[in-house]
Amino acid sequence: MTFRFDNSYARDLEGFYVDWQAAPAPAPHLLRLNRGLAEELGLDPDLLTREGAGYFSGTTLPEGAHPLAQAYAGHQFGGFSPQLGDGRALLIGEVTDRAGRRRDLQLKGSGRTPFSRGADGKAALGPVLREYLLGEAMHGLGIPTTRALAAVLTGEPVLRQEGPLPGAVLTRVASSHIRVGTFQFFAARSDVNRVRQLADYAIARHYPDLASAPEPYLAFYEAVVDAQARLVARWMLVGFIHGVMNTDNMAISGETIDYGPCAFMEGYDPATVFSSIDLQGRYAYANQPHILAWNLARLGEALLPLFDTDAQRGAAKATEVLESTGPRYRRHWLAGMRDKLGLAGEDKGDAALAEDLLLAMQGQRADWTLTFRRLVGAVDDESAPAPLFRNPAALEAWLPRWRARLAPDAAARMRRANPLYIARNHRVEEALAAAHSGDLAPFDRMLEALADPFTERPGFEDLATPAPEGFDESYRTFCGT
Repeated sequence: MTFRFDNSYARDLEGFYVDWQAAPAPAPHLLRLNRGLAEELGLDPDLLTREGAGYFSGTTLPEGAHPLAQAYAGHQFGGFSPQLGDGRALLIGEVTDRAGRRRDLQLKGSGRTPFSRGADGKAALGPVLREYLLGEAMHGLGIPTTRALAAVLTGEPVLRQEGPLPGAVLTRVASSHIRVGTFQFFAARSDVNRVRQLADYAIARHYPDLASAPEPYLAFYEAVVDAQARLVARWMLVGFIHGVMNTDNMAISGETIDYGPCAFMEGYDPATVFSSIDLQGRYAYANQPHILAWNLARLGEALLPLFDTDAQRGAAKATEVLESTGPRYRRHWLAGMRDKLGLAGEDKGDAALAEDLLLAMQGQRADWTLTFRRLVGAVDDESAPAPLFRNPAALEAWLPRWRARLAPDAAARMRRANPLYIARNHRVEEALAAAHSGDLAPFDRMLEALADPFTERPGFEDLATPAPEGFDESYRTFCGT
């Protein structure tokens, strides 16, 4: 099997990683292969079906691979850890896909590394399949994301709080795994030369047009700010809660990365938190835009010496870019909300119109996804979304204002912007429970629906149905991969 590796991170950034080998799996078994993604990467899915278990468990090293554990630091729930790094993951190499894009291939759950901090470096089946499913859900929604190429059973149990669980490895594909925390690792050591080296590499890989900018490092910072503002706006528009927005979980590429305790909100509540470890609600749904700016401030601090030889001038330049985060986020969010609401053109009252809908939803446990989807029906029948509300009075007062702003093609635009199918939490748990019993049919069925979440199809009605009353209020998610 030919992977055609070209490992620029290993070649160009010596000292940014530790060479390492995966722990061999005693009985690797390829559980699922993302055939479409394999083809996109220029790989042969039929060959991978036959040979992939060894490659994707780390047991067999493909020719040209250079497995390494990347170094990074990060703020975790606001507290700085100067050394984190890949504690249960290995970058095995980079390939160029059919569109000419460089893509990382990384194994998650492949065993201990020098960054494991006492953990076993392994992953259990449930979290591996969960990340596979959530990543594909985001991809189907058109949101930039890392994706799963394969899930492999290792044949070795892993010990967790609930007892021994089937061990598994996820093969993750990303534009890169350069994080805000990667810059922080070297900034914390006052290694300006390596901060600059990393910035040069990141510009060449992700924002090559900026290399000739008058101030390329400031332009790079601005590009990351905009990419992340756009990304978080898109999360908010679909009700996605990342759950652990630490700086080591923010990729400078603008992709969603590290699907740990993430989940989709069902009943609208700005304070929604699913993560079992987010006891203070730091990463609650409504806090995500604020954490976005906080994280980007930390990136600005790491890059600060590159902005100007004069520290005060450099700080002023960084502050100006950072202060654009909020307006950028609002612009991306409002553009998306205009599509979701089917509005004609732009009007200065559009932000208030959108926010007033959210106020009408608040306290009603109105399902986020279905409220917007049923507004498509309200283009012709104002009563369509009312059953989702405990008391629809505020909604009914809002509807005439909205209808007055509708574009002629509102319904079609809204169907393209408002999914019918999301990875609903109770269905995800059902699929994972079935997989543990050896039945992957519910998992595959969810993947099929989530691949085209905007198109209503017969036979998937249950996947569009909210969880039973009270489920989401008590639902908790955990860091697993």
